Amino acid sequence: MTVKGGYMTTESVDQNINYDASGTVDPSSKPLKETLPKDLLSGVVVALVALPLCLGIAQASGAPLISGLIAGIVGGLVISWVSGSHTSVSGPAAALIAVVYAQITQLGFEAFLPAVILAGVFQIILGTLKAGDLVRYFPNSVIKGLLAAIGLIIIIKQVPVLFGLKPDGFFDNLSQMHSGASLIGLISLAVLWGWGFTPLKRIPLPPALFVAIGTVGISSLMSGDAWILQKNHLVNIPMAETFSGLVAKLPSPDYSGFSNINIWLAALTICIVASISTLLNLEATDDLDHKNRKSPPNRELMAQGVGNMVSGFCGGLPLTSVIIRSSVNISSGCETRNSSVIHGIFLLMAVVIFPMAINQIPLACLAAILTVTGFKLASPKLFLTMWRNGMVSFVPFVVTVSAIVATDLLKGIIVGLIVAYVMIKQAAKTEQTEA
Repeated sequence: MTVKGGYMTTESVDQNINYDASGTVDPSSKPLKETLPKDLLSGVVVALVALPLCLGIAQASGAPLISGLIAGIVGGLVISWVSGSHTSVSGPAAALIAVVYAQITQLGFEAFLPAVILAGVFQIILGTLKAGDLVRYFPNSVIKGLLAAIGLIIIIKQVPVLFGLKPDGFFDNLSQMHSGASLIGLISLAVLWGWGFTPLKRIPLPPALFVAIGTVGISSLMSGDAWILQKNHLVNIPMAETFSGLVAKLPSPDYSGFSNINIWLAALTICIVASISTLLNLEATDDLDHKNRKSPPNRELMAQGVGNMVSGFCGGLPLTSVIIRSSVNISSGCETRNSSVIHGIFLLMAVVIFPMAINQIPLACLAAILTVTGFKLASPKLFLTMWRNGMVSFVPFVVTVSAIVATDLLKGIIVGLIVAYVMIKQAAKTEQTEA
């Protein structure tokens, strides 16, 4: 038995089959007929999980809901082929909601799409320069602060939608709360919070899927003007009789935006946040893989870059590797990257074949899913943990959170890095003095 390509191979058994360090057959070298059944199951499960998340993230980003589904489809059909990861699943991510919402508000969606394309170009350059390992040098306090700030922004923007209102001006529009949307939002929130305390937690599917299906049923039973959900309270993705007709209705980039300096700044911000998020999620996904396979970070950056370029051209949101979908992929028994491709195929089928069913999902349900996601990112437990880690961690963490919420992601990260550097340098000087 000899080592080839990072795997142990044995000439006496089969020259075309690879083995890992423990002697287990590497799934990627198995015949397709052996891996496809598990990959097919995993792909379908991940698609069911991804569908409401793609819609919810697009809603929270202030983008057309179809753009979230486009990004999910690109994550499956494009990134999976370029990436070196067997388990990672890419798509629109909660980590990008704050920056995307801010840029769309400033630029408009069509003018924002060139920034997504440019961000992809930047990521390809970073991957080519082998910058994938640089995230290890980012202070943990700043990364935690970035994620916590994103969580707070998500909560602030989605709580009004829970009650049938627009994301901004919650307290100015309390009289316009919709009874039906509010009921669905609160029921969704209660189910999502309570799911983990019931026997339902044993079901190998996340509660978001059941909440989306259940609230469609609830909304169909409502009657009376105060309770019936109007069109502006429901998902709205384009429908067409033919595939070419659907493509014609998709958003397209305003290419004149390439000459706008704000587009380039937006692209830089997306590139930084998306790359950090991807590399962190990739590492976490590799830790979950019971086959102990490792994903090449620089190749992943290039794959994400290609995906973001395609997504931007097609009218989709920016993408990252997503830990929720990746963990479901692993727990569902995926063998190879084909499971991610299959998830992309099923998302595409849902958009083409079942748009009417998707358009019955209440926006308040999606807002509840995102509110819970935001709380997990900015949980009180995280703040307490950072406090217990000492001032060297807590101060940069709080400064990063505050700066991002008060300004924007790029400025907040820069301020956080400066404060973290000062705190670390001061701590090192103190240690030398005491020594």
